[in-house]
Amino acid sequence: MANSKILKGTAILGIAGVFVKILGAVFRIPLTALIGTEGMAYYGYAYPLYSLFLVIATAGIPVAISRMVSERIACNDYIGAQRVFSVSKWLLFIIGAFAFAICFFGAELIAEYVSKDMGAVLPIKAIAPALIFVPVMSAYRGYFQGRQNMNPTAISQFIEQIFRVAVGLVLASVFVSKSLEMAAAGATFGATVGAVAGLVIIMLIYALNKKAINHHLRHSRVSNGERYRKERTMAIVKQILIIAIPITVGASILPLVNFADSAIVTRRLLDGGFSDVEARELWGQLSGFCNTMIGLPQVLTQAVAVAMVPAIAAAYKLRDRKEVNENINIGMRISMIIGMPCAIGMMVLAEPILLLLFSSEPASAISAAPTLMVMCLGVPFMALLQTTNGVLQGVNRQVLPMKNLAIGAVAKVVLTYVLVAIPVLNIKGAAIGSVFVYAIAFILNIRDVKKCTKVKIDFVLTYVKPVIASVIMGICAFASYKLIFGITSSNTMATFGAVAIGALVYGILILAIKAITKEEIGRMPKGQKLVKILDKFTK
Repeated sequence: MANSKILKGTAILGIAGVFVKILGAVFRIPLTALIGTEGMAYYGYAYPLYSLFLVIATAGIPVAISRMVSERIACNDYIGAQRVFSVSKWLLFIIGAFAFAICFFGAELIAEYVSKDMGAVLPIKAIAPALIFVPVMSAYRGYFQGRQNMNPTAISQFIEQIFRVAVGLVLASVFVSKSLEMAAAGATFGATVGAVAGLVIIMLIYALNKKAINHHLRHSRVSNGERYRKERTMAIVKQILIIAIPITVGASILPLVNFADSAIVTRRLLDGGFSDVEARELWGQLSGFCNTMIGLPQVLTQAVAVAMVPAIAAAYKLRDRKEVNENINIGMRISMIIGMPCAIGMMVLAEPILLLLFSSEPASAISAAPTLMVMCLGVPFMALLQTTNGVLQGVNRQVLPMKNLAIGAVAKVVLTYVLVAIPVLNIKGAAIGSVFVYAIAFILNIRDVKKCTKVKIDFVLTYVKPVIASVIMGICAFASYKLIFGITSSNTMATFGAVAIGALVYGILILAIKAITKEEIGRMPKGQKLVKILDKFTK
């Protein structure tokens, strides 16, 4: 069943995504200790630039590959799927080579006119080669995702991040005695080595699957007595770009809004009567503390969207309305089951979690807690937005999510501008704006999903049950924290204990109220083993 593939794909990509996110966060701690704030500034000039080029090169095209491969496989056209993969590899290589040339040969100009610091030259040049390898790797990932096999993507993510962190730290420690610029360059070069390692491992996985791929190619040469017509290269490129460009533009909207925030928020805080130091401190709490926390559930819910696109696309191509309906419902339900407890859990434990993670700055962590609580309101909307994006991309309506997110972004900018200048709200005004961008875009998305697919969402199963379980979980987690802290006076022990108890309570409740069934759990990786464990406690 396709929805079992969605469950498996979500679990596999979710685990890999959390690992990558955690390792990336941990990487910064020893790196900062090695090269200090000045060295991190040089590192910080290169990495956002690299991320921007990666969004341009890889945000939309792997989704396009995934959908186009899935559609062709659904029609038993494995040759067409292979041709899409071959063309997309070269397309992404060309785009990556162009991005590399801009970064590597234009590093001096970028450092002089953009970063305003020539210390950024070496880190930018060191990370530039990754822009060749990552796009090609994303072509392989899109191909395997189109075959609804998420393992190669997850494995390559693991390997890429391990090499990035290990090599980056080793080179930074080797070069720190020479200069901070060289040490920062060593850290950024870790991304290049990681990209090479990730590409090598996914190419190896492809080689190991070549026998099965060739079998499918031979099998698809004739269908119903007719030979499939070979698609022209430019026709494939055109179709890839038609799908990818709106997705890429949509993926660029929130980073652009966040960039606008950096210009608007501080200025409006000053207009609201705050001093330069206070405005900078409040902005640091939003960008450094709160945005970091909100990014973690986003990794999990993004996995739902990635797993949904090929499943929805295949069913939609075959005009199997029942399968499309089931896939949408399971995707929406998984998003709520993941997103809602993350929101409630972080909301009730906002201060303890921030104190745990940012123990070196306790005053700032406590001050940031109310802002994080506000931002948590947007997490379920963010989860559902990503899922509905995946649905619309799967049914060839990729322009709609871009348009809807743009409308939400405009509302966010207006709200941020107005609310941040109100002293009692201050930085929380920007957090409110972030909630609205997700809420507005999701409401518009779900309207379009219903219009395009005629799907009927089970309201109680999808929304009500996860909310009930999450609220009860939140109460238990908060009470557990107070109890454990009262006994141990340790924020660390109380926070970990509250999270563990909250997770246990939520898992029991989700099963008890049948928000997810044992049969659905059984379709996940190693799900049957988990079901056997659950049976011991439920018999």
